Amino acid sequence: MEEFSGYPIHEPDYANSLSSLSVNSDTLQKQIDELATFSDSPAPSVTRILYSEKDVLARRYIKDLMKLSGLSVREDAVGNIFGRWNGDEPELAPVSTGSHVDAIPYSGKYDGVVGVLGAIEAINVLKRSGFKPKRSLEVIMFTSEEPTRFGISCLGSRLLAGIVQLAEQLKSTKDSHNVSFSDAAKSAGYANAKGDLSEVFLKKGTYSAFVELHIEQGPILEKEGVSIGVVTAIAAPASIKVTFEGNGGHAGAALMPERNDAGLAAAELALAVEKHVLDSGSVDTVGTVGILTLHPGAINSIPSMAHLEIDTRDIDESRRNLVIEKIHQSALDIAKKRKVILSEFEIVNQDPPAPSDESITKATESACQELNLTHKKMISRAYHDSLFMARVSPMGMIFIPCYKGYSHKPEEFSSVDDIANGVKVLALTLAKLSLS
Repeated sequence: MEEFSGYPIHEPDYANSLSSLSVNSDTLQKQIDELATFSDSPAPSVTRILYSEKDVLARRYIKDLMKLSGLSVREDAVGNIFGRWNGDEPELAPVSTGSHVDAIPYSGKYDGVVGVLGAIEAINVLKRSGFKPKRSLEVIMFTSEEPTRFGISCLGSRLLAGIVQLAEQLKSTKDSHNVSFSDAAKSAGYANAKGDLSEVFLKKGTYSAFVELHIEQGPILEKEGVSIGVVTAIAAPASIKVTFEGNGGHAGAALMPERNDAGLAAAELALAVEKHVLDSGSVDTVGTVGILTLHPGAINSIPSMAHLEIDTRDIDESRRNLVIEKIHQSALDIAKKRKVILSEFEIVNQDPPAPSDESITKATESACQELNLTHKKMISRAYHDSLFMARVSPMGMIFIPCYKGYSHKPEEFSSVDDIANGVKVLALTLAKLSLS
């Protein structure tokens, strides 16, 4: 094995050189805080929506940091940003890392951000240590991991993974204000997003590995006092849109036996989702009705239309798919019983789970051991850009603890020390993979 900072990577006495892995924690925290100011909601919350003015400012900030770290920067047609540190053998497939910086309304400042700013700092850590990569190292800031604007999660990484249907779908996709995807992209400086998006696709094997650093978004590491989570697999997500339509009517004049209440149909289906998930018999099966809207939305009017959006996930794809089938059957039964019309039952996405690559998890575990950091293997119930990067290259993830498992809310928090530990593990993992 080639040497890292003068020591063989797998030698036990590498511990003597740990002082070379120095994270500039103060600067990194200042960057996290500064990036959080690019927000459409007041602190401590963060709202940063795809192609908005604040998103554009955040993108510029990330590109500037990449350049300051000596990375060569490029962007693709939809705004995925790449910063590369060329290795001694640049013809080899690079090792990549990264995450996202878009944020759902009124969320926190660590989700995704730790994986982007932390990745840039991991490069700086390696440079300060004197490390010379064999394979090039590349930091990626993915476009729109969150589905806030166009209802499509992991938009950038899905396109990198070569999902043709998405490239076609985006030609006609519009947001809630009737702004097309291409027009929104153009307003942010990505005029080429109107063209053939297949140019964004990456060939399988473009990277030799992809590793994402992320807050856990769950309570396990903090509760157990473990420093690092080594992710073994990412749960399989699916999204469903459901619409019921009834007759509506006056809340006082329409008699109860004669009503066709779309709102009650939606409420019953929401409870059915909970039942089917719990009946799966596994704690890894989860389901959420995150959106439920009623029309016309007046207190004295019986809902004539109800729309639900359902998220269900599992590490076991077949078990999750069975839950979806049961939800569909329940929707049909409820519509019949309540004499409403099931006008929509659309499975928006039904993605397979992604296992982490064993060589990456071993490299990460080895890094933890050399850094004297406790770690545990765990699955990711939340999905990330890594889920789709697994279609491009071998994939792995590194989790750090976050306060009470909070995420997607202003109280989201990871300590400076936990972030620094994650950056060190990421840096050493990237070094190992670069030399392989």
